[in-house]
Amino acid sequence: MKKIALVVSAASALTFSAGALAAGNIEAGKVAAAKFNCASCHGANYNEAIDPSYPKLAGQHKDYLVQALKSYQRGAVGTSGRSNAIMEAQAKALSNADIENISAYLASLKGSLVLKK
Repeated sequence: MKKIALVVSAASALTFSAGALAAGNIEAGKVAAAKFNCASCHGANYNEAIDPSYPKLAGQHKDYLVQALKSYQRGAVGTSGRSNAIMEAQAKALSNADIENISAYLASLKGSLVLKK
């Protein structure tokens, strides 16, 4: 009986750890966003891009940011890829943890996006 309880406890801990990783780490995302120089195009506060055609990232939905970065990693392949020479190169250098963390960080920022919930 004790072995079963131990196995259930270990499985719960692993599930929690995987969920925590999927949630992203805001502080690690701040460091990664600086490391990959996201602000050079999207603005120092991620709310005022250097070009009006570049998206505002501050306050954007985390799930959207994750999907967008993974789509840039795929490039123009298939129907779920995105093609942009700059973003493809940037996204391909990111690990899955970088994507989760950067997305969590950007979603945590106050943005000027109009969001309806």
